[in-house]
Amino acid sequence: MRAARLIKMVLLLQSRPAMTAAELARELQVSERTVTRDAQALSEAGVPVYADRGRAGGYRLVGGYRTRLTGLARSEAEALFLSGVPGALRQMGLGDAHSAARLKVSAALLPSLRDAPDSAAQRFHLDAPAWFREPETPALLPAVAEAVWEDRRVSARYRRGETEVERVLEPYGLVLKAGVWYLCARVADGGSCRTEDGPFRTYRIDRFGAVEPLEERFARDPDFDLPGHWAAQAERFARSILRAEVVVRLSPEGARMLRYAVDPLSAREALSGPVKPDGAGWVTVTLPVESEEVAHAQLTTLGAEAEVLAPRSLRERFAADAARLAALYGGPRPHGRTDAGSHTG
Repeated sequence: MRAARLIKMVLLLQSRPAMTAAELARELQVSERTVTRDAQALSEAGVPVYADRGRAGGYRLVGGYRTRLTGLARSEAEALFLSGVPGALRQMGLGDAHSAARLKVSAALLPSLRDAPDSAAQRFHLDAPAWFREPETPALLPAVAEAVWEDRRVSARYRRGETEVERVLEPYGLVLKAGVWYLCARVADGGSCRTEDGPFRTYRIDRFGAVEPLEERFARDPDFDLPGHWAAQAERFARSILRAEVVVRLSPEGARMLRYAVDPLSAREALSGPVKPDGAGWVTVTLPVESEEVAHAQLTTLGAEAEVLAPRSLRERFAADAARLAALYGGPRPHGRTDAGSHTG
């Protein structure tokens, strides 16, 4: 533990002109007294650490000293490739590996390039969760992530509706989608668990009731493609929920706004066919939807830019909405309010 800390201290001093005891203590997560002892130990071992006294003092390396202890460990190299998602790394338990990898790369850079990591960080930031929701890190995520990195089988209990199933899984990869973590895994016992993707299935991490790493490791299928698997799963899921159809007439503005009101796949399929505008520029399309209730909620956002033609029941719902709106806004103003909105005496 101390050896790793001493190496990190040397790399920190190598990547910066000088650091105060307080700065080193914060980076190393130790006390300033421990920093003093570590600096003395490095000096006794032949590392030229020089201490500047006084209020503006600190520690620095003398004579352009450079250590060759910059080789990346495997976990550090893997974490470095995920450096665009630091929040996800912390949630998976890889924060320390990522920090060490960045430090080693910074120490290996020329002095003129050492601000590159900070410069990049100020120009790009990935905020994965969706708006208006407070993302929660699943308690079992670090254990699942460790099994993914180690190609280790796990025994898992998973909630499916009101029931709970138990499976032995071979965890292949993790996906973070809009703040929700998913595991793509191969069912070890296969058989009845096969899907369109063969033995591979996708699980929400927050629905795991228990995950127990097993001793045996598994051999990864070299043909498995995590991005490709996820893309196919996502499109298949989107198509599976579009079980109904609505015929709708759209103004030019309604056609433009359709992809913001409904599922993008639904909008794309509706507008991809040969649609010919009428004399007013409106187009009539067949829109795949999840249900009549969902279509009602989604198409309401388009207001007067969309006219439902079928089914009749949905058209009648919009006619009832229009009548209610006319009653609300077609009558006199609320009692006691003037044009300026002030109260009368």
